[in-house]
Amino acid sequence: MIDFLNLKDINARYAKDLKEACSRVIDSGWYVLGNEVSEFEKEFSNYCQTKYCLGVANGLDALILIIRAYIELGVFKKGDEIIVPSNTYIASILAISENGLTPVLVEPDIDTFNLDPKGIEVAITPKTKAILTVHLYGQVTGMDEINSIAKKYDLKVIEDCAQAHGALYTNKKSEVKKVGCLGDAAGFSFYPGKNLGALGDAGAITTSDTELANTIAALRNYGSHEKYMNLYKGVNSRLDEIQAAMLRVKLRYLDREIVARKAVADAYLKGIYNPLIKLPMVEQPDSHVWHLFVITTNEREKLSKYLTDNKIQSLIHYPIPPHKQEAYKELNNYNFPISEKIHEQVISIPISSAITNEQINRVIETLNNFK
Repeated sequence: MIDFLNLKDINARYAKDLKEACSRVIDSGWYVLGNEVSEFEKEFSNYCQTKYCLGVANGLDALILIIRAYIELGVFKKGDEIIVPSNTYIASILAISENGLTPVLVEPDIDTFNLDPKGIEVAITPKTKAILTVHLYGQVTGMDEINSIAKKYDLKVIEDCAQAHGALYTNKKSEVKKVGCLGDAAGFSFYPGKNLGALGDAGAITTSDTELANTIAALRNYGSHEKYMNLYKGVNSRLDEIQAAMLRVKLRYLDREIVARKAVADAYLKGIYNPLIKLPMVEQPDSHVWHLFVITTNEREKLSKYLTDNKIQSLIHYPIPPHKQEAYKELNNYNFPISEKIHEQVISIPISSAITNEQINRVIETLNNFK
């Protein structure tokens, strides 16, 4: 069986460094908000080209805390609206509703799967306060258009970078920038399966806004900058010292991981020619870090079974769109035909730095023989 993602194999190459980092934390005697977190925050903010990075417990908390901080600063208030893609993972939308704000769903581009800027302006109302854009599957959204709209209507731009660590974007000025610095703030997930994955749950927020960063720093720690002095009704969402140490190791190799994933994606893009399968579209050469390689087909169930029968593991990201989930009954009567089509047709095939050339060729051959 060709695994969809073999985390054991991926992490095995870093095992010595990871074990040394774990021992370093154990020997330090300091296990919460210590040196490993502060050093990772410096390293990751430098990597993302931002002034600040704040480690938190997971990617969902990262987005929740960004929005919560804007509420505390008086930028947002309960009942305000945030525009978000209609085909994202539900976490992007949960972060909005968890804060008492209203998610306004906008359709994606059928080719890139990312938020379509053409639909944003139509959705803006007097209550709209932000655009939460998702760099889905690892490809950067068209940020020039989104930032232009945000500037026109005085909106905040929040990036959901959970799948796009290290992705590059070339703007209209020919400046090359990384995700995490393309809006006002960004949330990252370091779930183990991500391109930059911890060995458990972990997340981070990046921003260059000093006031926002200071507010989030307190909110993640019971609303406190100083022990027993609570400015806000905060939460406990702190990046663990051991996970920070793991991430410091893996951050050093992230660009190498991206290169390896791009090589697999290039092989797929050049080798798969079956007319029953639509391949992903890439807008800019370095704008996709291939967290997932997502193909579409009208014969998804048949293809999924065919791959399983041929001992190739595949997954579906995601089978049910957010507006059709039981959790969002109030949205169940809405129709988003592009999103619904995507959710009915997508299927993800194996891609990682651990997959071998032999396995890549077998995936290609198997897909080309699908009838």
